[in-house]
Amino acid sequence: MQPVLNIDDVKRVEVALTRAGVSVSELMHRAGFAAAREAIELGDVDNVVVLVGLGNNGGDGWVAAEALHGRGVNVRVVSPIDPDSLTGDLAHQVALSAARAGVPVTVGPSRDELSELLATADVVLDCMLGTGFRGEVRSPFDIWIECVNACPARVVSVDVPSGLSAQTGRAMGACVVADMTVTMLSLKPGLLADDGRDVCGAIVVAPLAEQTERLVANEDPIAWRTDLADYLDAVPTRTASVDKYSRGSVLVVGGSRLYTGAAIMAARAAARMGAGYVTLAMPASAAAVAQTHLLEIPVVPLSEDPEGVLTADAREVVRKLAERSSAVLVGPGMRSSGGCSAVVSALLETSVPLVVDADGLNCISRLTNGELPKYPEVIRRDAPLVLTPHRGELGRLVGCPDGVSTLVGQLDAAREIVWADGGSELAVVAKGTATACVSVEKAVLPKPGPAALATAGSGDVLAGMMASVLAQHAGEDADWALLAAYACEVHAYAGSLAVERVGSRAVMAGDVIDVIGIAADALDEHVAFPDGFGAE
Repeated sequence: MQPVLNIDDVKRVEVALTRAGVSVSELMHRAGFAAAREAIELGDVDNVVVLVGLGNNGGDGWVAAEALHGRGVNVRVVSPIDPDSLTGDLAHQVALSAARAGVPVTVGPSRDELSELLATADVVLDCMLGTGFRGEVRSPFDIWIECVNACPARVVSVDVPSGLSAQTGRAMGACVVADMTVTMLSLKPGLLADDGRDVCGAIVVAPLAEQTERLVANEDPIAWRTDLADYLDAVPTRTASVDKYSRGSVLVVGGSRLYTGAAIMAARAAARMGAGYVTLAMPASAAAVAQTHLLEIPVVPLSEDPEGVLTADAREVVRKLAERSSAVLVGPGMRSSGGCSAVVSALLETSVPLVVDADGLNCISRLTNGELPKYPEVIRRDAPLVLTPHRGELGRLVGCPDGVSTLVGQLDAAREIVWADGGSELAVVAKGTATACVSVEKAVLPKPGPAALATAGSGDVLAGMMASVLAQHAGEDADWALLAAYACEVHAYAGSLAVERVGSRAVMAGDVIDVIGIAADALDEHVAFPDGFGAE
């Protein structure tokens, strides 16, 4: 797994490295060399333009320019001021060193001059604004960024694309759209979510020192980005000695007369993810509709009110169905009435692995007055529990009715819940442009899927897949956050396959369901054979 650090934590790692004998000057030189190396490895690089700012990020650019010049690359630095006028001691030193080495410098070009210069470049190195940047970009960098984004050259951003907050993942105005971001020491949360997903391109982490891995781990990373090899224990064991029950049985509880589709999709997704037996329980009027769509999945009608929503009388039937299941999913399309809340409460009291999604989460919010961390006893149980809120639902669970707006906010809110509960059986899957799977022990970030997954029903599909994974690992002492991340990653890959089939704008949740099995098989093979060698 790759660690992800907050910006303040990265600064502490830099301080720790200097105490370990790696000076700030040496770090700057190593950062510049790393950026130069990645630029050269893009191939066919004869002309490079390096855009530098006034701080240490600009210093990295000066070092990279001198390194490229030494390799015979035709390189030019563009600076807002003359190198002699830089006030930062270290940036001043490396700028003068580059100038003495013969690196040509263009100072304060006009828009047209810069555009003409960039038109000749094979690669542009963006070293304007570093990880300390926040807010809106000021002149001249706003103009420079526009010129960079309009030029045909490949763009490599150093540490973070200029204009992007490396902490929040937000760009308030002009922002470089990079083909590659070479970030130093560790990943930062803003590179992985929201605007960061659009502007970072491929992300390369340059550790800069042999002590970095240890020092980064000492800072207690805010999260860990998963690699495929991390899922080895999550992949179900393949065996021919199996029947439909040993593959895991899933009960899906949800739906209403108005929203039948959510529960249907969740049930189908649970089956496609490998559960051997899936049952759907829903209000009687919705059950009649659902049965026509589900040939392989039995549908159990439950008591309902005049609006076609579950009543509290459904509790005992649901409880008995749950006791015969390997895992349960509750919530998709269910609504959040008093009767639905009674059903959710009954399921929380069982000893069956449970996934709570959608209106099931809203029922928990209702039961806790929107302050779940103050009432952890509502969800405290001995059996596994996975909550799957999107940013709005997560906010409603922790007293932020407007939701959370960043990946860091997702992590903070999810930790409020798991730390209040304190049990190892709870995981919160905080969904967003990047999804965080958080347990009391760690937070993991699965690779995200395409934007096409931002479509109605996609979350219901993921919830069904999540319940299927829990069912197949029922009775195990598993890492529930990692298992949840595995389900997210299969879901993400299924989204990519659906895009290949129908196009990025046309994907609907049903398209994702249809390719879950293909996605799971492909991912499992890559996990088991990371070097590309598959079993015959």
